[in-house]
Amino acid sequence: MLLRLVYGAGLLFAGVGHFRNEKGFVSIMPSFIPFKRFFVQVTGVIEIAYGVMLLTGKGVHLVRKTLPAFLYAVLPANVNMAVNPKPINGKRLPSWLLWTRLPLQWGLVSLAKRLK
Repeated sequence: MLLRLVYGAGLLFAGVGHFRNEKGFVSIMPSFIPFKRFFVQVTGVIEIAYGVMLLTGKGVHLVRKTLPAFLYAVLPANVNMAVNPKPINGKRLPSWLLWTRLPLQWGLVSLAKRLK
């Protein structure tokens, strides 16, 4: 249950961030992705929905089954952010943090499959 709550809070926080810092999220998307603002908003809504489902305990099975695919879908933006770092909210994140974050994505996928 603790994993579900922590994961839910993290997703809710990240999803809200998509709207509070839309420009920052748009800037990290790879150039080959069209309609960047649309996809930032859609992924923000999905993260908020996942977060609410996990925090309320409703729809956890759906999140457990679909969250790994969602995490794989957003991976290109994370890779692009590491390869082409840009300031977020006027701050440049350390390169080591951007690169370390990539293997952590696999851990998030693994944990997503364990949500109950």
